[in-house]
This record gives sequence, C-alpha cells and structure tokens, in this order.
Amino acid sequence: MTSRKLNSTNYSNQVYLEERCTLNKLINLLSKRWMTEVLFGIEEGNNRFTTLKDELEHISDNILADRLKLLEEYKLISKESFSEIPARVEYTLTDTGRELSNILEKLCDFSDTCMLSHQQAAKKY
Repeated sequence: MTSRKLNSTNYSNQVYLEERCTLNKLINLLSKRWMTEVLFGIEEGNNRFTTLKDELEHISDNILADRLKLLEEYKLISKESFSEIPARVEYTLTDTGRELSNILEKLCDFSDTCMLSHQQAAKKY
C-alpha cells in the first residue's frame, strides 16, 4: 500500500474532524473498502481467514489481513490462535463488535427503506 502524505489538506481535515467527534473516526474506519463485509462475515460464522476469503471472493489477501488487523485493533473482533499443525487462527466478534453490528444492521434497514424510496421518488422527476 502507498503511504499517505501527512501534510496533505485531506489528512489535516480528517485529523481535525476525528478530534472533534469520535463518530467521524468510526465513519472513517467503516468507510474503508470491505470493512463492513469482513465484520458481517465474521458475524455469520466465517471465522477463519480462508472462509472469509472464499466468501469475499474479490478481496485481496493484503486487504483482508489489513481489515482483520484494524478490527482487532479497535477491539471489534478477537483473534484466537491454536497450537496446531498447520497453525489455525479464528476470529470472533467481541461484545463491542456485536453491538456495532446491530447498529449497522439498523442502518442497512434504514438505507433499504428510506434511501431506496428517495431514489425511486427522484426518478419520477
């Protein structure tokens, strides 16, 4: 991945907004490509790297690994390593991750009803 310019206006604006409200930080985290799909995949029981990769067939290994790392860093998932050969790692939602997933599900429902009806109304004009 390319590194981000720390002196860019976009970066400065992002930092400013995240400092003003942690919701901005959460929205930025969730807006990363594949983030919510990985979170929902774990919730659905795809708790290993390979099963997530199979479910999200277009995601690259690097992006999947990065998203898992971020979800773990923010304590939305936990990672359990098993001492087996071959090595096995499983991911599960934490209580915080489940709470966020429930909120996101409500946002999806809102989007499906309100945003869809808005799009249909806009097409009439």
